[in-house]
Amino acid sequence: MIDVIKIPEQRKGVLIGKNGSVKKQIEEKTKTTLTIDEDIEIEGESLDVLKSKEIVKAIGRGFSPEIALKLLDDDYRLIVISLGNETVKKMKRMFSRVIGREGKCKRKIEFRTNTCIEIYGKTISIIGNWENADKANELVELLLKGKPHAYVYKRLEDMTS
Repeated sequence: MIDVIKIPEQRKGVLIGKNGSVKKQIEEKTKTTLTIDEDIEIEGESLDVLKSKEIVKAIGRGFSPEIALKLLDDDYRLIVISLGNETVKKMKRMFSRVIGREGKCKRKIEFRTNTCIEIYGKTISIIGNWENADKANELVELLLKGKPHAYVYKRLEDMTS
């Protein structure tokens, strides 16, 4: 099977890694072949290609290769929330709500749900095990809908205690 994915040009260097180390690591662990050009072409067995595609997509959404490689474990998933339809001003405001003052809100959600959250381009992405990623996603969605931080922190406490 061959699949194609696009990632931002700025993230291709991260995908390749120093002397091709990240690309090699992904290829070895997923038993696929990555061809990096304008698009990223992934070739291999169906399930391996899907796994590799998720890892490449995660790197494209701002995650470090180390965190993206957690997706090799079937217990982990990637959630991408796109804000592409919003105005730049509204998008910045929504990102600011998720990040919080000095990164407090984002850190708190990551710590209490044991997930990793990246804000890159027009997206907010989450990597974690299935249950925790769902919890983090719910909290981020509440913030994006304009719920007060105090309300979201209370939900976070209720979810994780």
